Amino acid sequence: MTWQTKTPVAMIVFNRPSTTEQVFAAVRAAKPPKLFLIADAPRPDRPDDSAKCAAVRAIVEQVDWDCEVFKNYAETNLGCGVRPATGIDWVFEQVEEAIILEDDCLPHPSFFRYCDEMLAYYRDNPRIMTICGLNIQFGRRRTQDSYYFSRFNHCWGWASWRRAWQHFDYHMQLWPEVKAGGWLMDLLEDDYSVKIWTDVFDKAAADQLNGCWDFQWTFAAWLQGGLAVLPNVNLISNIGHHADGTHTLSKNNDYDTMDVEEMQFPLIHPRFIIRDRQADLFTQNTYYDYHPRFVKKVRKKLRLLLKGSLVKQ
Repeated sequence: MTWQTKTPVAMIVFNRPSTTEQVFAAVRAAKPPKLFLIADAPRPDRPDDSAKCAAVRAIVEQVDWDCEVFKNYAETNLGCGVRPATGIDWVFEQVEEAIILEDDCLPHPSFFRYCDEMLAYYRDNPRIMTICGLNIQFGRRRTQDSYYFSRFNHCWGWASWRRAWQHFDYHMQLWPEVKAGGWLMDLLEDDYSVKIWTDVFDKAAADQLNGCWDFQWTFAAWLQGGLAVLPNVNLISNIGHHADGTHTLSKNNDYDTMDVEEMQFPLIHPRFIIRDRQADLFTQNTYYDYHPRFVKKVRKKLRLLLKGSLVKQ
């Protein structure tokens, strides 16, 4: 039986009808009580955008269940940084908590129940900033718990609360003070990681990352000492690694259309809230391509795992 979510859902869309149609079908099956539609306007220098954007909006407006629909359609193109950021601001002005899906993040049906239960379970715990659907451990896990805690707040299908999003600042006004004070070393405890993230945050604060907003969200969570909840099975498949994507152009990518698994219920909750440092190190050295001492070795092992040549740990 398909789970009917109790949580409002926000969809961030633009000009990709094919991926939008698949994600909207997953949302339609979950029948959220409220649907927030965040759409950017066509780019003035791309004449084909107008028809594509109109087609996308027609898809997400096909609501045939009992649902309140709210629309936030930009009149001019804001870009893939400002448009999601201002759209999510708008969502949390209306509701206390929400599930956020971009037009290329296809969730497993059990993702919605997982978000419902996690949002309720950690609603009043300020240590938890976000609930994420992505798992990129490729079978690695330390416990039989349903999820673990991480410093990385992956945004390919996630949920959060107004109480957490209130700390988001697109312009990262506190970054100069954090950088000058050397606070990243206190958090990351590794010279090379500090160097990499300093460069990322420098560019994000200067809006030089081709319209990203998710690094600003990471920065906001880190400033609060916040943790993300990550599932021990992958619940999100990114289906947007195509030429029409902005940040996901290549299909020769370890994270393109990853397999998803069903989350089992009842959930098994960890008995303590401790960040899984080993999982984060794996993510840091593969997904973010960080430490030169580990990257080549770990990515080779990752590809062998993907080919089924190694027994999953």
